[in-house]
Amino acid sequence: MVANRPGTATPARGIVLVRARAVFDALEHLVGGLGTALLAFAALLYIGLVLLLCAVGVGLLLAPTLPRIVRAVSERERGRLSRWGPEVIGLGPAPAGVRAALADPGVRRELRWLPVHGTLGLFLGAAGATLTLDAAQDLTYPLWWRLLPKDEATPTLVFWTVRDEATALAVMAFGIGLFACFVSLGPAMARMQAWPGRRLLAPTADVDLSMRVAQLSATRAAALDAHATELRRIERSLHDGAQNRLVAVTVLLGAARRALARDPSAAEAAVDRAQDAAEQALAELRTVVRSILPPVLADRGLAGALAGLAASCAVPCRADVDVPGRCAASVEATAYFVTAEALTNVAKHSRARSAAVIVRRDADRLLLRVEDDGIGGADGRGGSGLAGMRGRIEAHDGRLTVTSPPGGPTTLQVELPCGL
Repeated sequence: MVANRPGTATPARGIVLVRARAVFDALEHLVGGLGTALLAFAALLYIGLVLLLCAVGVGLLLAPTLPRIVRAVSERERGRLSRWGPEVIGLGPAPAGVRAALADPGVRRELRWLPVHGTLGLFLGAAGATLTLDAAQDLTYPLWWRLLPKDEATPTLVFWTVRDEATALAVMAFGIGLFACFVSLGPAMARMQAWPGRRLLAPTADVDLSMRVAQLSATRAAALDAHATELRRIERSLHDGAQNRLVAVTVLLGAARRALARDPSAAEAAVDRAQDAAEQALAELRTVVRSILPPVLADRGLAGALAGLAASCAVPCRADVDVPGRCAASVEATAYFVTAEALTNVAKHSRARSAAVIVRRDADRLLLRVEDDGIGGADGRGGSGLAGMRGRIEAHDGRLTVTSPPGGPTTLQVELPCGL
């Protein structure tokens, strides 16, 4: 099915769903930031240890490892920030040697970021995770508090003693308050945790420009390769399919003309076979034309085209498309073909019971997500078509992210510029 357009759904329900998604995202961001903050804190301890050991000379042997450790932790944070928002471009390997590293602006910015994230980021991540766990514990507390020993019946953060049902229900009310606090403060905490990294780990303007030029050069090369691959595919389809059918039509019509005078019945049979071959050639030509730019996109738009793909999928599939306006034709075609390939993979490889196609527009970006509840383990090297999809997407300066742990589920996320 296709999602209702804005204005047709219940406003309150839409607000609740948006708020719930923001809270869930904030929790994911805080927990992810807690992981990189622990790494940053460990790196700070290691730097302090090496500096202390320098007093006895041993630290001089370990000093060359410091730039690599700082860069490794910073790259983990850049990757995390890129998954949850605008991409933070990495800086590559750290300069060799302590002097060269300290002279590098990127390393100096990373050294400024490290103590901030290792302290403030660690506190915010731990506070967010603790607040959520305590809220979940307190909300369910009346269901299981009697199973606890009497001296352990009071949960964390609760400042009164739990003795009866009334005080247990008070714990649940306290949990509601904790949950309300996280709903109010969680998104702001996640933004505060990410702010030092987005400010200090992003490359400087000149470095960013040179990296962008290199990225655009690689994107142009990928676009040319994708174009050449598409031309070869069309040529093979025409040569191996429609052209052979038309040759057969020519041969059959020639045979029918020669047999027309001496054996009219054989000529009629040859004409029938020629008509069948011509119809098959026409069908194959239509298939090739649809593979270049599906007419359904022009007739029904992206929402209708993707709804048709979902309806024809062998696995029960839900389509939720809310894209106001139209994107560039090439972008819509890419989204269509990527979705078709992804759903084909779901039907062939995933053993899924259900799938979903979700499309949204965020400013000048088209966001596409294909999910399934299958066995996971999708690998671009395994012939699943992911490499071809990645080439199509990167040719538009887009991004493909695949999350498919063994056991599932699989989520394919695509980000494309909407174009003009």
